[in-house]
Amino acid sequence: MSPDVDLTVPQPGRHSARARLLGLDSRLFEFAAARHWPYAQRVLPRLSHSANHGVLWFATAAAMAASRTPRGRRAAARGLASLALASATINTLGKRSVRRPRPALDPVPAVRHLKRQPITTSFPSGHSASAAAFAAGVTMESPAWGAAVAPVAFSVAMSRIYTGAHFPSDVLAGAAFGVGAAFAVRGMAPTRTQRVPPARPRAEVPALPDGAGLVVVANTAAGTADRVRALRAVLPAAEVVECDPRDVAAELEKAAARARVLGVCGGDGTVNAAAGTALRHSLPLAVLPGGTLNHFAQDLGVEDAGAFSRAVRRGEAVRVDVGRFGCGDQHGVFLNTCSLGVYPELVRERDRFAGRIGTWPAGVLAALRVLRADRHPLEVRLDGGARPLWLLFAGNGTYHRMGLVPGRRLDLADGQLDVRVVHGGRRPALRLLAAALAGPLSLPHSRLRPSGRDPHPAPAAVQVPRLRLADVPPGTPLAHDGEVTEVAGEVVLEKLPEALTVYRPLPGDN
Repeated sequence: MSPDVDLTVPQPGRHSARARLLGLDSRLFEFAAARHWPYAQRVLPRLSHSANHGVLWFATAAAMAASRTPRGRRAAARGLASLALASATINTLGKRSVRRPRPALDPVPAVRHLKRQPITTSFPSGHSASAAAFAAGVTMESPAWGAAVAPVAFSVAMSRIYTGAHFPSDVLAGAAFGVGAAFAVRGMAPTRTQRVPPARPRAEVPALPDGAGLVVVANTAAGTADRVRALRAVLPAAEVVECDPRDVAAELEKAAARARVLGVCGGDGTVNAAAGTALRHSLPLAVLPGGTLNHFAQDLGVEDAGAFSRAVRRGEAVRVDVGRFGCGDQHGVFLNTCSLGVYPELVRERDRFAGRIGTWPAGVLAALRVLRADRHPLEVRLDGGARPLWLLFAGNGTYHRMGLVPGRRLDLADGQLDVRVVHGGRRPALRLLAAALAGPLSLPHSRLRPSGRDPHPAPAAVQVPRLRLADVPPGTPLAHDGEVTEVAGEVVLEKLPEALTVYRPLPGDN
């Protein structure tokens, strides 16, 4: 009997099914190796190499972040987080659980071979997992960026078969791992579209199909040029006034005198000034984010000129709460937060350097300077007694955490001030300043009054419509929406429920 004849009889069940699948996988691999892929010879091997160690995706994320749009930055961050989880899963579980050898390169033309062949096991494909994870994560945050990234990710996955590095099933399994990692990241940190504030209470406002009657004041120092061009393209009849930050307040007053709708393009400080003007003139406000920090616009659900113009054209708006502080004859409003203690000092230090080195580097430098300074907690009367405080935040609405990311508001008309207090101790904690840099604190809900037995009482939080501080020392800095002023004596923080009408597209609009 010839020794070349295989007399093994396949046994029915799991092993024979596995053999058939492996056989099919090998035939598909050989079929792909025999095909001519137009233009692939110059592109796919280089693309496969560029994806080594995630270099291609880190470069793509950097380009997305450089777009200076909040959604682009979030999409980049989500894509990288998904990639990191997929890569960790593949390297710790996938590669070690199934030790499958790499395919033989004989059927693959030599011109397609990678210059350096991988030595790890074949199943599953790490490149495919990283590509799918990054593309899926980006798409969950920004479908537009996802449409640009997806063809590149698909090409990277196909390049692994084209170069002979993987069987088709390795690529499919890797892609499944990657998409699963993106969904896992979304479970830990939901996207903003999953947590859209309710569109209520709705308000009746003018619909301006071409923008006639809308006057927008744009702060040129906030980097608004791109947003202004986009705005003029979608609302050609709108009037846009670009001005220096020193002239914003005066231009807002002039605009309010002739506008049906007052618009603003800038960061939170500029939007704060526009809100005060809109309240005084009983005008609806349209907000187009244009600065580094745009917390109010993001919580409102308006991130770009597209969302802004849809709301203005269709006449869609809601009423939102406004926070107000008062100290003697001095009054002001805030749409995000008002704070005393360490944070206003940090804002002042940040503003000293922001013009020279940028906002975020300046924030880090400011934190270091505040930490190094020899300072004492703020002494005020709060909740019926004298209290040493390192920090007091009052948020205009209740802040929540979204999985593992900093807090945001899910309701802009809940009638509450979200008060967060860190009582005095020896020195402000680094953890506290890191949270202050990231945004509103997320602290456990407890009493504002510390226990007399505890020399280092825990942070506290409570929701109230009004808060009164007494015996505030002269010259105490108070920060409201990134702007800083000085207060003394009695300071009252309160809510103006549903006081401001703001344009925003209704959920489900595209």
